[in-house]
Amino acid sequence: MNTKTMEGLVGARTNMNLLNVPLRVYKEARQKGDTGTMERAMGFVDDYSGKAEEYAAKADEGMKEEAEEAREKAKSEREKTIQKRDTVEISEDACPDRDNPDNSPLKEEAVKAEPMIYMKTGKAEQKQSDSGTYISVSV
Repeated sequence: MNTKTMEGLVGARTNMNLLNVPLRVYKEARQKGDTGTMERAMGFVDDYSGKAEEYAAKADEGMKEEAEEAREKAKSEREKTIQKRDTVEISEDACPDRDNPDNSPLKEEAVKAEPMIYMKTGKAEQKQSDSGTYISVSV
């Protein structure tokens, strides 16, 4: 949790709790008919409620910042994942003759290799050669 969010929530809650005291004093003064005490108590109520609203706004701002940070973190994680997926490493054994790639033994082996068929399970099998059997149909 963001510090600003935590401070806003705690501050708003505290000021709402502090608001109860002058409100109780106001109610008691109203029963007695003491308008001077009622006005002073309502002044405190206004102060505490104003501070509670300020802290609530601070908490909202902190939550927006947290959401933005979470979006940025998710974006950077996606970028890292994409970069890992797209990175290809070629070892020295894969291309021994970099200066002359046309004489590469890999190219010759690729031309001589038999065609492969890959099954759904991921296994590779040699392509079966034609047996030479033909079927002729006439009408």
